[in-house]
Amino acid sequence: MRNNVPKENSRLNNLDKSAQKIGMGGNLISNITDEKYRERMKKRKEVQTQRLKERNKEKGLIIINTGEGKGKTTAALGMGLRTIGHNHKVAIIQFIKGGWEPGESLSLKIFGDKLKFHACGEGFTWETQDRTKDINLVRLSWEKAMSYIKDKNYKLIILDEIIVAIKLGYIDEDEIINGINLRPELTHVVLTGRGASEKLIDLADLVTEMKLIHHPFREQGVKAQEGIEF
Repeated sequence: MRNNVPKENSRLNNLDKSAQKIGMGGNLISNITDEKYRERMKKRKEVQTQRLKERNKEKGLIIINTGEGKGKTTAALGMGLRTIGHNHKVAIIQFIKGGWEPGESLSLKIFGDKLKFHACGEGFTWETQDRTKDINLVRLSWEKAMSYIKDKNYKLIILDEIIVAIKLGYIDEDEIINGINLRPELTHVVLTGRGASEKLIDLADLVTEMKLIHHPFREQGVKAQEGIEF
């Protein structure tokens, strides 16, 4: 698994180290006068400005939200809202959760043609109880997703719970990878779901793992509630 992305050159590496050494400021720096603090933060601003200036590339990213914790889809939706805010189009395809009428599906309708939302599945495996039908729905979901992935008019494509579909053996991982690689140069693709493979993680540009600490359903018997789970 790729843990550290190599730095492009020693200059960027040195700038990163300088920023880390100076720190964020605040009360994390103890026993320092106000004058020394201002000098330190001024230097931090100079280093940060240079870091941002020298990182000037732009590319379509492969983004993964995985892990046992809650918030994978929610984080992806946040990216979607920001993308719409910049006047770009977004497409969301849900591969598993389609059995519910989730709050996000209802609320996202207000964005009209800026956002296309497709809940192609019929819910969790224990709800559908029909493996063949689940597989066919995943295939249809992927065909729908590919129509957006190859469309240069869409800036962000969210493949919600596709990692679960891969894990269940409903669709081949290599097919997903090959399809994503057909996207236009500046199109971003987000994949969500627990259990991302090392192959997917190594492929991705940005990977976030949600860690479960507490969960009210498991620990307190609290049911799924509007606005929190759906």
